[in-house]
Amino acid sequence: MNPTLRQKLFSACLDYVNLRIDTSKQAMADAQESANTEEKSSAGDKYETGRAMMQIERDKAAQQLNEAMKLKQVLDQINNTEVRQSVVSLGSVVITSSAPHFYVAISAGKIQVEGVEYIALAPQSPIGKALLGLKVKDTFTYNNKSCTISEIS
Repeated sequence: MNPTLRQKLFSACLDYVNLRIDTSKQAMADAQESANTEEKSSAGDKYETGRAMMQIERDKAAQQLNEAMKLKQVLDQINNTEVRQSVVSLGSVVITSSAPHFYVAISAGKIQVEGVEYIALAPQSPIGKALLGLKVKDTFTYNNKSCTISEIS
């Protein structure tokens, strides 16, 4: 296995999280700017409703930012992307007997590295829970299909 595979998967997850953080911060700034520029009209209720709507949008963006920061904290727990692992744990790349392959880190969905598709998933997800602690040659079920772990890194 390519020794930099875990680093590439980690970087892809980090890019995913950083994009979510940036998008959330921008949405918060846009909502705040809209609220600040909302003009007071003779119909005061319209003004107040507009400001309330902008506050709701800002709060939603703040919640999304909070969730993205939690994902970043999980990635921060993955210390060494070079150490080979013998059991599936946080930061493991799990190569199976048949596609898909998995990266146990955060729920970031499908990631392509070197033409191979991996599913980045959280250890708390159902499939993440099923994988944790397994070793090479252990089997697990994914989409009603039995898969055998052929390699862990």
